[in-house]
Amino acid sequence: MEELVIKMKEILADPNAATWLAIGFAGQTLFFMRFFIQWIHSERQRRSIIPVAFWYFSLCGGATLLAYAIYRADPVFIVGQFCGLFIYSRNLYFIMRAKSEDTAGTPC
Repeated sequence: MEELVIKMKEILADPNAATWLAIGFAGQTLFFMRFFIQWIHSERQRRSIIPVAFWYFSLCGGATLLAYAIYRADPVFIVGQFCGLFIYSRNLYFIMRAKSEDTAGTPC
C-alpha cells in the first residue's frame, strides 16, 4: 500500500503523467458505463438486451483506453483495445445498416 501511495505522489507531481492518468480513468469509466447501461436496460426489459449505447460506450471507452495504452507503451493492452475497436465499430455498422434497410423499405 505504501508503494502505491509513493507511486501516486510521483504521478501527481508530473502534470503530463497526471493528465494521462486522468485519461486512463476516463476511458475506464466509459468502458464501465457500457456494462452499467446494459444491466439497467436488461433489468427494465426483464431479459438480456444489448442496447446501441453499449456499443457507443465500448467504442469511446476503447479508443480512450487505446490512447492511454499507447502512452504507457503496453503492447498487450494496445493489441487488446485495438482489436476491440474493430469489433465495436463493426457492430455499430451492422446496426446502422439494418436501420437504413428498415427505413428504405418503409413507404412514405
